[in-house]
Amino acid sequence: MLDFTLALYLGFQHPSWSLPEWSSLTLGKPAALEEPPGIRAVERHLADLTGCGDVMLATSTLHAFFDLFAMLGNQQTAVLIDRSSYPIARWGAQHAASGGSAISFFSSHDLVELRWVLSRPPQLRPLIVTDGLSPATGITAPLAEYAKLAALQGGLVLVDDTQALGILGVSASSFCPFGIGGGGSLRYTGVYSGEVIIVNSLAKAFGVPVAMIGGEAHLIDELRRHSVTRTHCSPPSVAVITAAAQALERNKLFGESLRARLARNVAYLRSGLKKLGVAASRSLFPLQPLRIPSSTAFALHSALLHRGVRTVLQRNPDSSAQLSFIVTARHKLGEIQQALEVLTNALESGNRTRDRQELHV
Repeated sequence: MLDFTLALYLGFQHPSWSLPEWSSLTLGKPAALEEPPGIRAVERHLADLTGCGDVMLATSTLHAFFDLFAMLGNQQTAVLIDRSSYPIARWGAQHAASGGSAISFFSSHDLVELRWVLSRPPQLRPLIVTDGLSPATGITAPLAEYAKLAALQGGLVLVDDTQALGILGVSASSFCPFGIGGGGSLRYTGVYSGEVIIVNSLAKAFGVPVAMIGGEAHLIDELRRHSVTRTHCSPPSVAVITAAAQALERNKLFGESLRARLARNVAYLRSGLKKLGVAASRSLFPLQPLRIPSSTAFALHSALLHRGVRTVLQRNPDSSAQLSFIVTARHKLGEIQQALEVLTNALESGNRTRDRQELHV
C-alpha cells in the first residue's frame, strides 16, 4: 500500500531503539515544581532555530494556546482571528472569550479588512491570530504587516507555525525553495518582532508530539510563572523530550538534504498532477490538493484506496470535499510515479463511468 497521508514531512519516525534509555518516563509532578530532564536544552535549541528570544515547551498546542489566552485575554483585549487559522487556536480563543475578550474574524490575509476591524470602536488591545503557513495554499501570512498593525495598538500576533517548522527557513531561492535551517515562518519572512508569539507542534516535520511557545524572553518568562498547565497538567514526558532533542540534532546534520529531497518529491508529484490537469496548488508545500469536483472526491478516494494508494479526504469549512496527497522526504520517485499511474487509471475509469451514466439519462 502506497501511503500519502503521513504528515511526517522530513520522514523522522523515532523508533524506540534509536532513543537513549531513560530511568523514568515522568517525574510524577508538574513542571511548576520540577522540570523534566533535558527540557531546557531543547528549549534553547528551538529558540535558536526559530529566532525567538526564549521558548517554553508544552504538552500540545492546545495546552499552549490555553496558557497564552489565559495570560493575555481580558476585557481590554480583542481577539482577531484569520479565518484560515487552524481550529486549535480558535479553541484557545474561546477561553479568552470567557475572560471577557471580544472575538471577531477577518478574511484570510486580508489587510484591508483587518485595518477596518481594528479601527472600529472600542479601541481594544488586539491579539491577531493566524497560521504562519496555510497548508491549503502553501502561502505564508503577511506577518510583518500583522505585527505593525498590532503594535499600533499595543497588541500581539499569535502565530500557529506548525506547518512551517522544519520546512521553511532563511535565504529561500529557486535552488533552495524552502530556505535553509527549517526555523519556520519568522526565519522565512525575516520577521524578528517583539509583537509576535509563535506556537508550534513538532509533530509534523520533526515527528515529535510536543509543542513549543516562542517569543520575547520577558513574555516567555512571564508565561512560565503564570502558566496554569505547568501547574495542573503533566509536562511533556522524558521520552518525548529525548525524541525532540534527537530530531533537532538530525535537522542540524541532515535537514538540508532532507528538505531538498522533499522539494524534489513535491515538484515531481506536482508535475504529474499538472499533466493530468488536476493540480490545485502552485506551491511546493507537501500537502498537494487535487482540483476535482467535490462531488467526485469520495469516489476517487475510494478508487485509489482499492488500487493500493492512500490519500487524504478532508471536509472543507464550506462542507465541500477535498482530496489531497501528502508527500514526505521518505517517498521514492518510483512510488510517486506509481501513484500517478494509479491516479490516471482511476480518473479515466471515473470519466468512462460518468459518460455511460450520461448516455442513460
